[in-house]
Amino acid sequence: MTIDPQEVYGRYLRASALGRDADALAALFAEDGVLESPLLPEGHVHPRRMVGREAIRTGMAAYYRRPAGARGPATEGAVDVAKSRYVLHRTDDPDVFIAEVDPVFDVAGRSVALSLVQIFRLRDGEIVLLRDYFAPDAMV
Repeated sequence: MTIDPQEVYGRYLRASALGRDADALAALFAEDGVLESPLLPEGHVHPRRMVGREAIRTGMAAYYRRPAGARGPATEGAVDVAKSRYVLHRTDDPDVFIAEVDPVFDVAGRSVALSLVQIFRLRDGEIVLLRDYFAPDAMV
């Protein structure tokens, strides 16, 4: 079953950046799905690699609950949807798409922009692999 990348990405955004809802995020992944952030060093507060829906749920729930005072645009501010943008790139494989993302965060009254790239691989409408490439200091 092929599903529209726009639909998958919309659900992903609502669960992750906008909702910071680990349960909703994990539900988008296949039971054996993988979420990895290859640019992060080992031991970073954001999990570098999570394998399986339950590991994704647990790892992201802990990340979303980090203590007050965690620093970095993605943790200090809310996404400014009006200023943020993304472009989805389809590939020859209907189950693979790439997201070019430029989120803008409102941090203490100022706008902070980031850039990242995400590669999604789907199976039967579920995410089986998400590679998330972003600057480590944005996710402290």
